[in-house]
Amino acid sequence: MNYLAHLYLSFGEEEIMVGNFIADAIKGRQIEKYTGDILKGIRLHRQIDSYTDSHPMVAQSKARIRSQYRKYSGVVVDMYYDHFLAANWASYSDVSLQQFTKSAYRTLFKYYLKMPAKMKRILPAMAIGNWLASYADVDNIGLALRGMSTRTRFDSGIEHGKTELLLHYPELKKDFESFFPELIRYSQSAI
Repeated sequence: MNYLAHLYLSFGEEEIMVGNFIADAIKGRQIEKYTGDILKGIRLHRQIDSYTDSHPMVAQSKARIRSQYRKYSGVVVDMYYDHFLAANWASYSDVSLQQFTKSAYRTLFKYYLKMPAKMKRILPAMAIGNWLASYADVDNIGLALRGMSTRTRFDSGIEHGKTELLLHYPELKKDFESFFPELIRYSQSAI
């Protein structure tokens, strides 16, 4: 899952949200700097990733695009799933997507000084561009994937991810709709 889903799956717990947000930037022994619910959020993020990576519906989504993106198919599917969450937000939350994202940015900035350098660089751009809410638009998923492609070490092809999303949209959406309620239940039990 990508940023929006991880923040959503923190269920409004501020420090868990912060840990869930910064987890990918925490390497090796850096985890020892964190305690309490921030540490819990880092661990939750990793549990969510592990659960997601081993889920048959996610594997099915990856298989739909694997020939195009090979080892990057998981990264692309994560972005697709954030799109489906954002585009269908009202199915998963009583709070509007705009309200949720404003609250999430406010929370994350509150803990800004505790974040690793990488996340300190990402967060301002994310908030200014309101990336989280922008995921609802397929064109913005295309822009995000193009941006990500410039940071891959190899020719990933992910800059063309919008095309594959549109090509397989109904099937990928169905995969997400089958998977996400299970992930919600798993995440609730993991906290």
